[in-house]
Amino acid sequence: MKDLRILFMGTPDFAVEGLAKILEAGYNVVGVVTAPDRPAGRGRKLNQSAVKKFALVKGLPVLQPTNLKSEEFENQLKELKPNLQVVVAFRMLPEKVWKFPEYGTFNLHASLLPEYRGAAPINWAVINGEKTTGVTTFFIDEKIDTGAIIKSKEVDIKVTENVGVVHDRLMHLGADLILDTLTLIENGEVETILQNKEVELKPAPKLTRENTKIDWTQNTTAIYNLIRGLNPYPAAWCYFMNGKKMNVKIFDCEMLLKEHQESLGKVSVEDNQIKIATSDGFIFVNEIQLPGKRKMRIKDLLNGLTLEKDAYML
Repeated sequence: MKDLRILFMGTPDFAVEGLAKILEAGYNVVGVVTAPDRPAGRGRKLNQSAVKKFALVKGLPVLQPTNLKSEEFENQLKELKPNLQVVVAFRMLPEKVWKFPEYGTFNLHASLLPEYRGAAPINWAVINGEKTTGVTTFFIDEKIDTGAIIKSKEVDIKVTENVGVVHDRLMHLGADLILDTLTLIENGEVETILQNKEVELKPAPKLTRENTKIDWTQNTTAIYNLIRGLNPYPAAWCYFMNGKKMNVKIFDCEMLLKEHQESLGKVSVEDNQIKIATSDGFIFVNEIQLPGKRKMRIKDLLNGLTLEKDAYML
């Protein structure tokens, strides 16, 4: 059995669960690499990553290199002497870093690779209406998310679930998969599968203002999936015309497939819900955020909102 000296690399909450499970299982974590502290909030105070906060509580050495190719970071790796690196939700590593440990560097990715390579795999699986998704561990190579697959676990996505729910389920599933992968590596039982790099795959690009805007000309199901695939973060958005043009974010919603004669994007109120007409039905909004306001339930919004006759979502 191999004596593992693990260097963990990660930044957000999704990565914390994996690090916690590694420590609970008794593995030797020689250090943690995470993003530099960044200014956040109105006061622009320096904010530590979720992984850094957790690592400090556990008394682990924390590295926050701004340049992963620097000689300083290379020297830090030599001092820590890791023989395995575990990466969860971190940035792309240069070759000399991922090749550094004797037993390699493996990454946990929140999709069933090779599908949904990229920055936002959980969001895009929900946006595209997938019925299943999962997590995959693979050895890092020179390209993003293309390395040899070690192991994967699959999970169902219910049509009523938003990306926050799926994220949390994959976070726990991924932590378990990390432990399974560590067991294979320490026992010398890893059998990898090469990814098919020739077939056309579903991408998971970074979420932007352009690809998170609701297109009310799409069908009801596509709109519904976009909204739940961006709820609670970063949230789908559109323009709300109600006397004036407002930029609004829509969070929780329901859908109804139904023939009607309403114009696309037409807004009306029915049973204390805002109803928006689509090409083949309606979207019923349960939670919304107006400019400069916190998100609120529709019932609270309607208490202080006068809906114009020609109100539309654009």
